[in-house]
Amino acid sequence: MTGRLEGKVALITGGGSGIGRATTLRFLAEGARVVIADMNTQTSDETMGLASQEGHRGTVRFIRTNVAEEADVEAAVALALRDFGRLDCVFNNAGVGGAFGPFVDTRVEDWDFTFDVLARGVFLGCKHGARAMIAQGEGGTLIQTASVAGMGGGGGPTAYSAAKAAVINLTRMIAVELAPHRIRANSISPGGIMTPLLHRGAAEQAAKRMIEAQPWQEAGQPEDIAGAALYLASDDSQFVTGINLPVDGGLTAMGPNMVGRSQGEGPLNRVLSTRSGRDNGTTGEAAVVYPAGA
Repeated sequence: MTGRLEGKVALITGGGSGIGRATTLRFLAEGARVVIADMNTQTSDETMGLASQEGHRGTVRFIRTNVAEEADVEAAVALALRDFGRLDCVFNNAGVGGAFGPFVDTRVEDWDFTFDVLARGVFLGCKHGARAMIAQGEGGTLIQTASVAGMGGGGGPTAYSAAKAAVINLTRMIAVELAPHRIRANSISPGGIMTPLLHRGAAEQAAKRMIEAQPWQEAGQPEDIAGAALYLASDDSQFVTGINLPVDGGLTAMGPNMVGRSQGEGPLNRVLSTRSGRDNGTTGEAAVVYPAGA
C-alpha cells in the first residue's frame, strides 16, 4: 500500500522538534522525502536519528536555517531541489513565543524579532517555495502554522497574536494569487499543543491547564497537527485552498482565555501579564526576562 505522499518532497521549517518533528516523521511514513530546516542542530539531529530508526535514512536531510534570513530559506529550497529533484510542499512551521508582557513595555527589537520569525519567515518560505513550484509547473502546496492566538484577542501574547493574524491573512492572499499555478495555500491554527515550546519541561501541569481551558478533555499532541498537515499536503485536499484550519479541541468554539481577561488569570500564567521579555522558543537560545518596570 503506497503512502498518501508517495513521490512528494516536503520542506518543513522548525522540523527539529514538536509539531515539526511529528510532521517530519508522519510525512516520511507516508512516502515523502523531507528536508528539515531548523535553527537547533541538537534537536534536529535527534529527529534525524528517529527517522533513521524508522528506516528513512536516505529520504531526509537537515539544513541549519534561520527562517528570517532570505539566503537561508533559499538554501533550504535549493537543497530539496538538488538532493530530491523537486519540491511539492513547504510547511512553514518554525516559531517562537517572541515578545511577551504588557504591550506598553514591549521593546521594538523584541516586536521585530517576533515578526521576523513568525511572519517574515512564512513570507520567505512561501515566496521561494512558490517560485520552485511555478518553475516545475506541476502545482504544490504551502502550509503555514498559524495559531488560535491569531484569530481573536486573549489567545496569546500581543506580538505573537498579531504575527499569527498576519500569517492567516497572508495565506488567504497568496491562495488567490497562486491558484492559477495550481499551488494551494492553507494555514493550521493549533490550540494548546504539548510541545516543548508550550510546556517547557512541565508537560503534566501544562496539559492540566489546557484541559481546563478547552472543551475536549485530552491535551493536544504534535501528532494532531501532523495529521492536519498531512491532509493539506495530500491530494485528499486538492480542492482546498485559502482556509485556516483550527485544530484546538474546541478552544475557539468556546472562546479562549489563555492570557487572562484580568491580571493574573489564564493558563499562560501571571508572568506574561506583569513582566516583559522575549521567548526564543526551541532555537537553543535562552529566554530574556526584563526586570519589572524596565
